[in-house]
Amino acid sequence: MSWKLRSSKFRHVYGSPARRERCYEGLRISRSAHEGEFCAVNPKFLAVVTDAACGGCFTVIRLDETGKIDPMIPKVIGHQGAVLDVKWNPFNDNVIASCSEDTSVRIWYIPDDGLEDNLSEPLMSLYGHHRRVTNVLWHPTAENILLSSAYDHKILVWNVNTGQAVTIITCHTDTIYSMAFNSDGSLLATTCKDRRIRVIDPRTGSVTREGQGHTGLKASKVLFLGTSKRLLTTGFNKLSKREFRIWEMDDLSRPLAHEDLDSASGAMFPFYDNDTHILFIAGKGDGNIRYYEIVTEKPYFYDLAEFKSSFPQRGLGFMPKRGLNTKRCEIFRFYKLHSGARGLCEPVSMIVPRRSDQFQEDIYPDTPGCRPSLSAEEWLGGYNRPPVLMSLRGHYNPSYTPKLHLNVPITKPMFTNGHDGMDATDNLRSPKTENELRSMVFRQEEEIRNLREELKSRDVRIRQLELELQNYKKREYPDNRDREESMEI
Repeated sequence: MSWKLRSSKFRHVYGSPARRERCYEGLRISRSAHEGEFCAVNPKFLAVVTDAACGGCFTVIRLDETGKIDPMIPKVIGHQGAVLDVKWNPFNDNVIASCSEDTSVRIWYIPDDGLEDNLSEPLMSLYGHHRRVTNVLWHPTAENILLSSAYDHKILVWNVNTGQAVTIITCHTDTIYSMAFNSDGSLLATTCKDRRIRVIDPRTGSVTREGQGHTGLKASKVLFLGTSKRLLTTGFNKLSKREFRIWEMDDLSRPLAHEDLDSASGAMFPFYDNDTHILFIAGKGDGNIRYYEIVTEKPYFYDLAEFKSSFPQRGLGFMPKRGLNTKRCEIFRFYKLHSGARGLCEPVSMIVPRRSDQFQEDIYPDTPGCRPSLSAEEWLGGYNRPPVLMSLRGHYNPSYTPKLHLNVPITKPMFTNGHDGMDATDNLRSPKTENELRSMVFRQEEEIRNLREELKSRDVRIRQLELELQNYKKREYPDNRDREESMEI
């Protein structure tokens, strides 16, 4: 069926880049070869992974601070290795998670007014991986549940309230490329370098469904198509051509549909808007963003249009639905990181052309908001609930201000010396499950690592003090040395 014979309210969606003064210029955008997005956005802040002379850092900017960015702007500098991914907490716009080559995952708190100085003390440091951590992902409905994947082929499910890894998923045999939750967070889909697609129960770590994915060796991505039991993956075929495929979750033996795109070499980032059923696909190093309308019957998707630009993108972030401008009929907004020396982050709005500036109910149904539907303990106990929806009519004004229920004050890091806020009696308690045993081992390894570093620093300090003492004696008592030498003669 030709799209010309089909009526769709999204046929004329177009991309509108922001004016230069509404962009963010002068950012030292990360040049890492990692296939990450390097950008995260919410209605308050923009976070961009940046280069640093040593260690790793990322920049957090208030959304209204557009224009030229001060090179000396305060940064988040706590990681010892390059930062590879950042994600904002969907239920708290002041909390962000980051992961790094230093094998750690860290949780940070950003004040409403932004950073006044470099931030080096996290709310919490999570240690459990043995190689660099490449991705972090917050749970879509449960509060303070976070996932992390690393080059040790493991996915850890963290309860941020306690700082413990409650589940360790070890079913992957190679590098994990991407992971995505379904709409209620009861299932997790992953793609891997072994070219397999897996659907996993994140509470137990067991694989519920598995199938052969893209045949190419380059990075592939996966996401759930909203509330439907379908998956979408992007990747490469044997001829290194880029493609995307739509799968039935209950049958991963072969795709329902696929589309060959081009022969470019950059990895593709898929984004799906469940409210409008529009799929956006952007390639790293490309200047364009393709978009399609997803339907429930054959051919399962329709080509809509393409946003074209002469500037290639280094990474992409997207604004949650509750932060869009409904008066402009904005249905999606990207934050495009430009390659090159300009260090530009450019907002690109996807607009449905309408003559009226009134609220359009047909393109703005109730959407997931900023209130969790489950606590971490409820989700770990086996409960599933759909997201709590909110109306986009009116301005963004969240009525819910969640808090992190940590076991330590919010101004101090959770792991100061390898502990996670537990007292001595908790450390002496025998582990009852395999996950508790592994968490205890991780804590002890981190404590040993910190003690070794402290011993090294103290040895260096002792040597410095000895040298200072010798120099002081030479300065203050120069005759003593001559008297001692004469006595020896």
